[in-house]
Formats: sequence, structure tokens, C-alpha cells
Amino acid sequence: EIKVSGRHIEVTPAIREYASEKALKLPRYFDRIQEIDVVLDHGDHNQHSVEIIADVEHVDPFIARASGLDLYACIDEAIDKMERQLTDHKQKLRNRKHNV
Repeated sequence: EIKVSGRHIEVTPAIREYASEKALKLPRYFDRIQEIDVVLDHGDHNQHSVEIIADVEHVDPFIARASGLDLYACIDEAIDKMERQLTDHKQKLRNRKHNV
């Protein structure tokens, strides 16, 4: 399940669709994701920030943040960070099995 919400910002259908489309690719990196929250925020001086929270079973949630002037670029950056976290976690799980 993917939830897109906004703080101090109107989430347009285009932004919602873009964020959802990007977030849908995350289970490709780790298949035990139960829920993905995308929180968009509009701060001072046209600064946007994006926070992605992925609830994964048996682990604390993974959180990726990005901020900048372009909201779409922030979404991309946060998705990249989340992909990296999920990939690293998957590698750690795989390697643990071989070290026994």
C-alpha cells in the first residue's frame, strides 16, 4: 500500500501519480515491504522536502529524506536513497546466511 500525503502543500493528482509510480518500484529491491508512506512538505523559501517511510516486516521502518527546490527531483533523490537502503539490507540478510 502506498500513501502520498502533504504538509503545507496541496498534493496535485500529477504529483500523487508521480510519487506513487516511483514508490511502486521499491518492492523490486526488497519484497517484504508492507507499506510505503510518501510525505511531501513545502518549507520556507520555496524549499521542498520529501520523506519516504517504508514499513518492512521484522525490521524498524526505513526512512529516506531529500530536500531541494524541485519537488520532482526531491522525490527521485529520496527514492534513490530508499533503494540503496533496501538493497543494503537485502545484502546483509543474504550474507548472514553464508557466515554461519
